[in-house]
Amino acid sequence: MSNFIFSLNTTMPIFLVMVIGWALKQMGMLNDNFVTVANKFNFKVTLPFMLFRDLAGVDIRADFDLSFVLFCAISSSICFWAIWGCTKLFLKDKGLRGAFVQASFRSSAAVMGLAFINNIYGSSAMGPMMIIGAVPLYNIYSVLVLTFEAQTEGDRKDVGKIKEACLNILKNPIIISIFLGVVVALLRIDFPVIVDKTVNSVAQMATPLALVGLGAGYEGRKALAKIKPTLWASAIKLVIQPLIFIPIAAYLGFTGEKMIAILIMLAAPATPSCYIMAKNMKNDGELTASIVVMTTLLAAFTLTGWIYLLRVFGLI
Repeated sequence: MSNFIFSLNTTMPIFLVMVIGWALKQMGMLNDNFVTVANKFNFKVTLPFMLFRDLAGVDIRADFDLSFVLFCAISSSICFWAIWGCTKLFLKDKGLRGAFVQASFRSSAAVMGLAFINNIYGSSAMGPMMIIGAVPLYNIYSVLVLTFEAQTEGDRKDVGKIKEACLNILKNPIIISIFLGVVVALLRIDFPVIVDKTVNSVAQMATPLALVGLGAGYEGRKALAKIKPTLWASAIKLVIQPLIFIPIAAYLGFTGEKMIAILIMLAAPATPSCYIMAKNMKNDGELTASIVVMTTLLAAFTLTGWIYLLRVFGLI
């Protein structure tokens, strides 16, 4: 019961902030222009500040674990390419593919993951290590699939799409912020207190603003029309990925906070930044919002089940 209450306390506030955003939109306090501006501000400013802050404060030299980082990177890569390949074969609606793939493999590692890990283990270095291994690839792969599957791609040749994808990766503010955060952590740069507090103030806006914007942009009737891909994406995100890779992680000897970090990487809800990137890159925002909402609702139950199993087998 304590695990269930813990998971509810972690996931339900996220969902309720989305509900507040949706309710304010229905009341007329927020409009479509707010959603557009808030999403762009979040994507280019607050989320990069949050990732930079989280990584810059880690002692990478002392805590770096190559095998753990490689496992996170390789498993994330396998999930992405397998899901995209299957989507090409089985999802007939081309307009849904980019949103479906991104939201199926990409977890809320930064927004929800660190809080979840720290709540169990206190201060943890494995959360940032997981971010180093997985989050850059989340963003690179998301840029690739959203560029190639964009609804406005028209008749562009593959060479043009590859060039655009490379430019989008290089310009991606989240990737840039992760790179800068790692550099600062490696060089052990200490900023003045005034800089630290400013960065922290901007970073603290990321999660609530992303959730309010997602809720305000959520269109229930349109999302219900896409309930089948939403349910499939939720099953992949919350059940199928961890079912495949958690036993492999256990076989490789990962336990404790490393196993929790791997669980979050594989089985946490889809991150709100999926919605932000999908909207900014002309992919299906409604399907993305639907998947984020559904996975957030169900994660309280699925994560509880996974934690129970990991404890039964003595892995955490």
